[in-house]
Amino acid sequence: ISLSIGEPDFNTPEIIKEAAISAINNNFTNYTPVSGIPELKQAISDKFKNENGIDFAPGQIVVSNGAKQSIGNALLCLINAGDEVLVPAPYWVSYPEMIKLAHGTVVEIPTTIEQDFKVTPEQIESAITPNTKAIIFSSPCNPTGSVYSKDELEAIARVIASHPNIFIISDEIYEYINYGGKHESIAQFDFIKERVIAINGVSKGYSMTGWRIGYMAASPVIAAACNKLQGQTTSCPSSISQMASLKAIQSLSHESDEIKIMLKAFKERKQLVIDKLAEIPGIEVNNPDGAFYVFPYVQHYIGLKHGEKKIKNDTDLCLYILEKAFVATVPGSAFGSPGYIRISYATSNENLIEALKRIKEALAELK
Repeated sequence: ISLSIGEPDFNTPEIIKEAAISAINNNFTNYTPVSGIPELKQAISDKFKNENGIDFAPGQIVVSNGAKQSIGNALLCLINAGDEVLVPAPYWVSYPEMIKLAHGTVVEIPTTIEQDFKVTPEQIESAITPNTKAIIFSSPCNPTGSVYSKDELEAIARVIASHPNIFIISDEIYEYINYGGKHESIAQFDFIKERVIAINGVSKGYSMTGWRIGYMAASPVIAAACNKLQGQTTSCPSSISQMASLKAIQSLSHESDEIKIMLKAFKERKQLVIDKLAEIPGIEVNNPDGAFYVFPYVQHYIGLKHGEKKIKNDTDLCLYILEKAFVATVPGSAFGSPGYIRISYATSNENLIEALKRIKEALAELK
């Protein structure tokens, strides 16, 4: 049983698939502008205005082959050799590698379960040096599910605003998978907006991971640079996927039944996983407000043995769970936080119940 999946286990809604089929039948199969078709960029602009209260003109939006490319574009356009990028840990596994690809220096800022894995303004301030060029984080967060409140984001924005050469890359791909209410974007604060690159896409909220459409919204200068870079790497995203995404963004929102059904299922699964983990001695887990992950603290089991085999770290523990219980999880060290594991609940209740039963039994054999 895999509890390592980073995508929704729901199908793409029918109206989105029908829009793609219609695009094919209408021969909408040629290259498009590098940064996306005007209709899609307008729809994204409208989405920011109507759902987030933020004004981004269509010319400030670049549509890419997934939000991963959007992040990569931003880093490659911003970061020079020797520039430092602040990365609160736990972080999505690709952030450090993309920073290195841009010849930047990764500066990790550790957080713990006691602080709900949220970095504080004080931690950020103490990590800033004359070489700091950007900070990158996600909310809702992969791998922890943590969600920053408006007040928390404003406090972070105030710190960055006092350092005029630092940019914020705000990864908001899990926006719709939020159990705590309204999504808050750090781009909403006018005093910092020009230095925010907001990253989003259709993968998580609309169950469209394989369609590969992400987008960024940024200042005109950064958007133009990313458009130029993308023009020399991949050019435009798939024309078919763009038409499907246009239908998704125009027709569905966090208030739509399709999204609410998915959100309700994820919320119930989250509680199921938390309750089952609470029954396992030595595991500490918090109650995250977003995404579809929990990130339990498993240090209690590090150093224990199964026969002659010693569990030396969280990677060993994940391998032990895989080999003994036939359940796949992801070690926290992959996300910059040793001593934790990531569990995805993007699977059925039956799978979750069976997987957590097996994990409990396997861990009980460690001495």
